[in-house]
Amino acid sequence: MALACNIDRRGRAIRTVAGAITLLVGVALLVAPIVLGGGEPDAGAPPEDADRGAALLVGGIAACCGGAFMLFEGLVGWCAVRAMGVRTPI
Repeated sequence: MALACNIDRRGRAIRTVAGAITLLVGVALLVAPIVLGGGEPDAGAPPEDADRGAALLVGGIAACCGGAFMLFEGLVGWCAVRAMGVRTPI
C-alpha cells in the first residue's frame, strides 16, 4: 500500500514542526533522570525516586515515538488520521 499525499503544504509544515518539538521534548524527558538524579539510585533512596524515573522514561519513550511519527507524516505528506477518513481542520 502506497502512502498517497493527503495533506497540503500548511498541514505538512505544522506536522513537521510539531513533530520536531515533540521529539526534542521526548529526548529531554529521557535525559532528565540522568541529569537530575545522577544515575543509579542509592540503596536508601525513597521508592518515589524510582517511580519518578520510570514515569519520565515511559513519557520520554512515548514522546519520542509520537514525535518521530509526526515528523514522518510531515515529511512524507501523509496523515494517518486523514487516511482513516477523519476530516481534520488543518
